[in-house]
Amino acid sequence: MKSLHLQIRFLVPLLITLTLAALLQQRAGIDVLLHYSARDRSVLTLQSDLLGAHALGVRNVLALTRDTPQYGSVTESDASEVDAIGLVNLLSNLNRGLDVGANPLGVQTAYFVGAGINPHAPNFEEELRRLRAKVEAGADFAVTQPVFQVEQLAKFLERARSFAPNLPVIAGIWPLTSFRNAEFMNNEVPGISVPAAVMARMRTADSGERARLEGLKIAQETLVEIRPLVQGVQIAAPFGRYALAVEVAQALGARQPVPSAPQSC
Repeated sequence: MKSLHLQIRFLVPLLITLTLAALLQQRAGIDVLLHYSARDRSVLTLQSDLLGAHALGVRNVLALTRDTPQYGSVTESDASEVDAIGLVNLLSNLNRGLDVGANPLGVQTAYFVGAGINPHAPNFEEELRRLRAKVEAGADFAVTQPVFQVEQLAKFLERARSFAPNLPVIAGIWPLTSFRNAEFMNNEVPGISVPAAVMARMRTADSGERARLEGLKIAQETLVEIRPLVQGVQIAAPFGRYALAVEVAQALGARQPVPSAPQSC
């Protein structure tokens, strides 16, 4: 599986986003994971966007029905021709050299296709059904919503193994910054559930530096606990606090060097 170092979402004008993604890959040498929403776009627009992104060197795409509101101020309507399952299928067809009508394009893309999953979805069985459909459509990996209940994630992944035993999963980690932030995540962000024990810890800490440290501790504990369950993590930087994401990652300790291949004599 490729290393997913940076995520960029299509919430600013497409040309700016693609230019930034291309520059980061070409000049900084890091892979970019684009969060791409099918909402408010026709299938022809989706195809055009994705062919353009591929021409600029983008290879990793997380296919979403829509992005969640805390990630930007762009308002989306309810108009869409396909959802995330259809978008995964479109990407898979492009990888096979087929357009939206299954006609030969004459070229093939080489996208690494991601699917969003929510282990805490109110309708557990429906979320599993949708993940199965995304895998059958050609998803290569999955990224979860922020995880606050590790037991629920383990339960979801255990069920998913029955139809996707080798699907790499990237777990979302969100370091809470205050009790108010915890309340917002729990009550205002669809599909996210912050357990009562975590809410109680953040309520005691309330706000300020004490709350930041408590949120950091909770995120680090979650990271260590989910490590055996997943193949990677996506650590958020709430409100642009990038140093906080780095602090969360430090719970894993120093990165082990990759052993070099033996030299032949």
